[in-house]
Amino acid sequence: MEKPRILIVDDESDLRHLMKTALINEGFSEIETAGSVREGWKKFESFSPDIAILDIMLPDGEGYDLCKDIREVSRIPILFLSAKSDETDKILGLAIGGDDYITKPFSPKEVAFRVKAQLRRAGYHESDSSQPKKITVGPFSMNETETEVMKNGEALELTAKEIGLMACFMHNPNQILSKETLFERVWGEDFFGADNTLMVHIRRLREKTEDNPSKPSYLTTVKGLGYKFTVK
Repeated sequence: MEKPRILIVDDESDLRHLMKTALINEGFSEIETAGSVREGWKKFESFSPDIAILDIMLPDGEGYDLCKDIREVSRIPILFLSAKSDETDKILGLAIGGDDYITKPFSPKEVAFRVKAQLRRAGYHESDSSQPKKITVGPFSMNETETEVMKNGEALELTAKEIGLMACFMHNPNQILSKETLFERVWGEDFFGADNTLMVHIRRLREKTEDNPSKPSYLTTVKGLGYKFTVK
């Protein structure tokens, strides 16, 4: 069974060990760690992780910088760890491409469960086969292990959140999904006050999946109810 690869970048060796132990206890085994931005980037290039956990304050820079470098080449989920509790820092982390933000002190077990949640939202599912599981809905197909979505055989350049939305839609074709359901499944948070965030992501997803984004035929709005992924 193929296991997801996890990269942990934190300058505290004891904390790295605690997180790695917690993840192993939850069934993960492919884990690499690093203590700096430079070492983290080297491990990223050689290890090709499926998810990264980045501390913000590192000896040679910030996890934000490493996140930006990763986002240049990859859409894997990224979780930030920080002793900073200021909301501005959290917003910055999410704005530059992070998917979750955890404030220290925290429970290593909590990190393990958040890793599982982000992998699910990104479309990663363990399989009892060495071959990646493939979902096909209309002209769209998704390799859940590689978190790649294709339309008519051509790969779409989607962000982690967009892949998460596509996973929800492709698992529930021709069904109305409420805004609350989509946001809670993909962002893992309550929907209250997040209408604009979801609308922006839906609009960007339409731009990448529809032949005519202004008149969508696949990702349609059901007024007052939510969205529907309409396929034959």
